[in-house]
Amino acid sequence: MERNLSFNLHVLTARLDRAADRTLQAEHNVSYSRFLALTLVRELGTPTQRALADCLGVTEPSVSRMTAALAAEGLLDVQPDPAGGRRRRLTLTEEGVRLVTSVQQGFEERLAALVALSGVPYEEYAEHTARILATFEGLERKGAK
Repeated sequence: MERNLSFNLHVLTARLDRAADRTLQAEHNVSYSRFLALTLVRELGTPTQRALADCLGVTEPSVSRMTAALAAEGLLDVQPDPAGGRRRRLTLTEEGVRLVTSVQQGFEERLAALVALSGVPYEEYAEHTARILATFEGLERKGAK
């Protein structure tokens, strides 16, 4: 068996991202990159724009433009950081929470159906994926020290 796991994972991720973007655009009029930003805001609590930019791997001005658009759409609340300075704190609005929760549930159901169609046991796939991700994150933390 030829070892193409790294390539296959890349292709699978790219296809899942494109499918997610098409679904989000059609059903919610939001791009996958903006949805990912909303999801990370929820995961991080009340991050600054800089923290969100770091997590997304983009520049702070890019996140500033994105968060302004999401705030205009009523999905994100952008407030000055109580600690002062030019930093902005981000929180999801009620509508943003509803969107992220609904879409994540729908995506999880679609992925579970895809995994089931492939004949791969979902629980095993989820467990192995979580273990690999945790190992990768551990290696990144060690490398950052």
